[in-house]
Amino acid sequence: MATIKVKQVKSRIKCPKDQKRTLDALGLKKLNRVVEHEATPAILGMVEKVKHLVSVEK
Repeated sequence: MATIKVKQVKSRIKCPKDQKRTLDALGLKKLNRVVEHEATPAILGMVEKVKHLVSVEK
């Protein structure tokens, strides 16, 4: 499968707990961090849930 790069671009402060947990599951613990993941449906669903906090490159 293809890989995607996910970068956290907005702060997690004042976000609901489930969105914070989603960021943790993606491996994003600090602002401006970039992680690579396989483009599986589970990962894409997590990215969709926090799309207002992250940017995605293919």
